[in-house]
This record gives sequence, structure tokens and C-alpha cells, in this order.
Amino acid sequence: MPSASPPLWRLTLSVKSGPDAGKTCVVDRDVVTVGKKSDCDLVLTDVSVSRRHLRIARIAHGEDRGPAEDSWVLVDLGSTNGTFLQDARVHEAPISAGAVLRAGKVEIAFAPERHTADVAEWTEARFGPLVGRSSAMRQLFGLMARIAPTEATVLLQGETGTGKGLVAKALHQASGRAERGFVVVDCGAVQRQLIESELFGHGAGAFTGAHAKRQGAFELASGGTVFIDELGELDLELQPKLLRVLDAREVRRIGGPQAIGVDLRVIAATRRDLAREVERGAFREDLFFRLSVVTLTVPPLRERAEDIPLLAEHFLREVSEQRGLTPPRLDDRTIDRLTTHDWPGNVRELKNALERAVLLAQVRPGARLELGDLGAGGGHTPSFDGAFDPSLSFTASKERWMDARETSYLRWLLERHDGNVSAASRAARMDRKYLHKLAKKHGLKQ
Repeated sequence: MPSASPPLWRLTLSVKSGPDAGKTCVVDRDVVTVGKKSDCDLVLTDVSVSRRHLRIARIAHGEDRGPAEDSWVLVDLGSTNGTFLQDARVHEAPISAGAVLRAGKVEIAFAPERHTADVAEWTEARFGPLVGRSSAMRQLFGLMARIAPTEATVLLQGETGTGKGLVAKALHQASGRAERGFVVVDCGAVQRQLIESELFGHGAGAFTGAHAKRQGAFELASGGTVFIDELGELDLELQPKLLRVLDAREVRRIGGPQAIGVDLRVIAATRRDLAREVERGAFREDLFFRLSVVTLTVPPLRERAEDIPLLAEHFLREVSEQRGLTPPRLDDRTIDRLTTHDWPGNVRELKNALERAVLLAQVRPGARLELGDLGAGGGHTPSFDGAFDPSLSFTASKERWMDARETSYLRWLLERHDGNVSAASRAARMDRKYLHKLAKKHGLKQ
């Protein structure tokens, strides 16, 4: 059965003057771009129009308010001859349905129309590297199949460990850029003073230690896809540079003499609510609009418990094959325990628990997975680590207890500092790299 996706907007731009008079552009999303460049939604030929002239984007006011309260913003993208609204030149201004704007000397009518697109659920239990038979995942797969072949920028939302990185990779693999590079930048894992160079690159001598020029992620991904993970950790002062890359498809290295053109698709992910971050001034509103052309939410594992047996079999087989081992068997009691656990670390936590279980199960004939093997995966809850297990040695029991307490402390520490590893390491008086290593070990960071 088809399932309704979130409401979308159909935007219509109609050219009223100039050599392209009569031309119409219709897009099924809430961002539209205008300019001479071929990747703009509305491509114009008039000499007064810049390569990337302007953008119109929707400002959403939340699900608890009606669609009539949504509004629109017109943004000039640094054009030579200006963007005008009611004969006044504007850099950024609200625009209403039915308005006539001007790009250079070209008049354009703007008409948004709200509609709901029906997207059929995916019929298979997997999409690329992703696995799931629940309705929530098959709806997600259906949306991914629809947007993967497009060039649309995608924002992925979801809790830590839900698999946003795999969603990004699946979108890339199903796109026309699949044969080109897929470059990942984790804004939460790279030191703040290095993230600018990681993204944009640097010229020789740009700063102390920069002995040679270096390409950043955007240059390396040109022709392919760049995946920006933990986008909410990006410093405010760097966000305008990212916005320029998205708008102009140009990147300027630190200390570089000139801008370099790039051809890429951008997929970003965050566990933060960026709309709230915008409200409190921690994230730029214009960058949020530009990134959220398409927004996909990856559901937490607790909301799709019917996927756990399928995921468990998948991980047991995958982990065993990687190590040349026999996949252990799952009995009904173990499956019940897996499906009733809340998995706050989501799919990543489940995979870590099963990876440990595979190794422990191999010491017994028949490679049968037992509940005691799952200790490390759910160590923060009494359901897995609270009870004494006489089948374990003293060393194994001590290791389980220490793993559980370490996981609980790290989860508390990171939540207390909103996932900011630098702030958490300072508060705990730990080396930042060591804290990040521990967080990865326990499935709390990618």
C-alpha cells in the first residue's frame, strides 16, 4: 500500500520578460534556485543574470502550526546586477505567493502550492547495505529510491547509532554518482582547529605546519558525493563557507589564491534538532534551509523491534564471515531477549553485542549463542548485566562488569555535554582522542 510522505511544496517560477519570457520551472520541493549555470532549477540566458543569481526557500514554523503560517525567503547569491522585490534591491527578504521578483532585468512570478506526494513502500527487506522489513524502514527505503537518482541535497536526522552513515552510502550507491568518490567528514571526530582544512583544504604555508597544499573533502569528492556527519558540531564561523560551497559550487582553500569549482552532491547528518539550534542562534538559518532540501529521519531501533531478528541474523552472518567462523544459532529465548531490550545505542549497539557474542559462542560445540554472550551489548541495563552468570569465569565476569560501568559513565558524560567530545574530555580530565576511542569501542560514536 502506498504511504503518504510528509507534505511537500510544488514551486512554480514563470519568466515574464527577457529572452526567456514564457519559460516555466516547476519543482517538487521547498527550495528553488535561479541563474545561468546549468545546475540551477530555472536556467536563464539574459546577460543581466549571474551564474547563480538567487534562491527562494521555505521557512517552516513547526508541525504544530498550520501550513498557512509557513513563509518564504528570497536570497540574492552575490549577483552582479542584483535581485529586486517591489523595485527595491534586496539581499535577503520575505516573499509571498504571487509576488513578482526581478533577477537583473528579468521579471519572474513566484507561485508555491502545497501538496502531498504518495511514495510507495519498498517491497524488499533491504536497500543497498540497509536491512529492515518494518513499515517504517520500507517507507524510508521508498523515499530513498525516489530521491537517490536526483541531485537534491539531503539532511539525515536521527539518534546516534541508527545508521545515518549507511543511509548516506546507500543514497550514493543508488545515484548517478555511484562510480565516483564517496568522501566522509565527521565534524564530531575532527579537532575544531583542523575541521576547516579537512573540509576546504589549505595552501602551502597557510598556517604553521602546512608545508604543502592539501585538497579538502569537497575537492576530493568532486564528481561524487560528500557526506558531512555530525553537522551540528560545525562552528558558526565556518558555516558561511559551507553555505558558499552549496550555493556557488566553489571552494576556497585556506590561504588559497582563488576559488575552485566543484561538482558534487552533499548529504549531511545530525542527531541534533537543527530547527531548535537555529532558534537558539547556534546554527545559521540560511544554511539550514539550503541543506534541508530533502529531510529523511532514520527511526530508532526501539520503534522497529520487528526488524531486530532480521538484523541479528544479518550481523551474525556478516561478523562470522569476516572472521572465518561458523555463524552461531539463535534460539527463541535469545530472540525474545533481543527484541524486548530498548537498545539506546540503536543498531550500532546491537551489532557490537552480536559481534562479541559470535566470539564467545565459538568456544562451545555447536556454536550456539546464549544469553550470557550478550553481556557487553546491553551492559548499561539490568536485563543483560545485572544477574550473576555462573557459566562465566572470574575474568569474564569482571570484564563484563567493567564494560557495563564504562559504557554507563561514557553515555552519561556525552549526554551531559550534548555529544561534544571536546567539552566532555575537558570535564572528565581525559585526553580527547582517548575519550573518542572509548566512545567508538562502546558504540557511542561512529
